[in-house]
Amino acid sequence: MNQSANFKVWLDERNVENIEMIVPDMAGIARGKIQPVADIGSKDVKLPLGVFAQTINGNYVIPKENVEDRDMVLRPDIETLRLVPWTNEPTASVIMECYETNGDSIEVSSRAVLRRVVERYEAKGWTPIVAPEVEFYLTKRPVNASAEVEPDDVIEAPLNDLADPYGIDGVYDLGEFFEQMSEHCRIQNIPAGAVSQELGPAQYEVNFHHGPAVRLADDVFHFKRTIRRLAIAHGMRVTFLAKTTPDGPGSSMHLHQSVYDEREENIFSGPDDEPSQLFGSYLGGLQQYMTNALLLFAPYANSYRRFLSYYSSPVNLEWGIDNRTVGLRVPKSVASARRVENRLAGSDVNPYLAIAGTLACGYLGMTQKLSPRAAVEGSAYDLPFALHRHFYEALDAFRGSAELRDILGDDFVTLYSSVKEKEYIDYQSYVGDWERAELMFSV
Repeated sequence: MNQSANFKVWLDERNVENIEMIVPDMAGIARGKIQPVADIGSKDVKLPLGVFAQTINGNYVIPKENVEDRDMVLRPDIETLRLVPWTNEPTASVIMECYETNGDSIEVSSRAVLRRVVERYEAKGWTPIVAPEVEFYLTKRPVNASAEVEPDDVIEAPLNDLADPYGIDGVYDLGEFFEQMSEHCRIQNIPAGAVSQELGPAQYEVNFHHGPAVRLADDVFHFKRTIRRLAIAHGMRVTFLAKTTPDGPGSSMHLHQSVYDEREENIFSGPDDEPSQLFGSYLGGLQQYMTNALLLFAPYANSYRRFLSYYSSPVNLEWGIDNRTVGLRVPKSVASARRVENRLAGSDVNPYLAIAGTLACGYLGMTQKLSPRAAVEGSAYDLPFALHRHFYEALDAFRGSAELRDILGDDFVTLYSSVKEKEYIDYQSYVGDWERAELMFSV
């Protein structure tokens, strides 16, 4: 049975009436079309290639390679078929692969970027495995997106006066919401695991079970969309903004990562169960290249505010064992579960690009046989700040990296950089509250 027939059978068996055909854009937002299942196969599904040149606020850059704003052809990846739990009519979603009309793959698609990085691993007989942890804030009502989120905008939690890190009762205060979240995840086969309350008021974290990189990126992509819909249904809003308030902790997407060989053994551990040379080189690659890739982990001007709060975010790329002050934490574990936790990414990232970026840096380290610096004992916050402090520093480093252009794709790096620069220019056009309050009548 061919792919098209399998597609139809899956939908027919579940009496699906409508199908969402979606593509993750540069920000990790779903773009696409919804059409009746009865219309499938009547003609090609197309979407403007310009969706990948779209900024987070709906503006566009116009690359010289696509001044015509031509169409691309979409083909379903049937392994991504999932039921949509919040619709009245039976509906499913499927992530679409993107192609030129001549059949060539669209190289600037964020999902295609991650696939290419994974293919580098597969060519070596390696399989990267990841486990994301996604943090977010809930607000008690739909807030004006242009207004600052104040502490009293968060969900009331009378048992713990709002802030209650790792508190159990605070989660039960929203029991119906989290129970429905779990049910929606089960319907969509999203491997969401533990839920915990984080450091901020009404800030929560959801852990994902580990698995192959592309599949887990799909899962996070669907999860973020799901929880947005669910929060609205409960009279709330959810935000993945990296830094929501001046004094509160930011939100991150920590990425646990390991690599397995063709025998399904963890290459980060040697025969004696000690850390392998490849493990050290992977760490060395993260330390060497992640500053150049920072734009993938901190994609917006707001993202860099998160690094100002030392207590809840890293300030450098040191590594240590079971040390949450470093950018690269190695949890204590048995040898078969040895892994690295990248603590740099904010929860505002495109999951495909954040995972592609961290795997790319680790791959470069292993293939170049790099060595890491010595592990940090004690607080890495006592060491110098070693990340880019400003957006343009990160943009220039990313755009100018020959190594990242090679592994992520030259066209992707160029277009992504242009989209991010356009977003930052738009941001710079706004005059903020601090400027009006502190400078208006003082300068």
